[in-house]
Amino acid sequence: MDLYAQLTKARQQVAALEKQLAQGSRKLLVLPAKYGFRSMDSFIAALQQAAGGSSTAPKTKVTVAKSTGRKPRAKITAETKAKVKEMVKAEKTGTQIAKALNISLPSVQNIKKELGLVKKRGK
Repeated sequence: MDLYAQLTKARQQVAALEKQLAQGSRKLLVLPAKYGFRSMDSFIAALQQAAGGSSTAPKTKVTVAKSTGRKPRAKITAETKAKVKEMVKAEKTGTQIAKALNISLPSVQNIKKELGLVKKRGK
């Protein structure tokens, strides 16, 4: 085979690979919108954060996708803990406290345990 034929064959292979790459790029470009992100940068930043790496992209708030049906994780602050303590003293149930403060029942239980507001078993 002469050099010209080899070159032609190599160019055809390169063209085929470039076409495959372009198709893959189009699939990648739709991923941010598919998962609720506004830009590729915010999508990449979220991926890096999830992987535990650092990101040079601006930090963005990552929200839970609507399709999961879950609400975003609540931030438990000192103020929240104080309100739980007040409501326990007012003899509110854990469920009532959780609904009033918009946190989960396990969070209420964890806060009560941390504040020493739970009774010991068997005593």
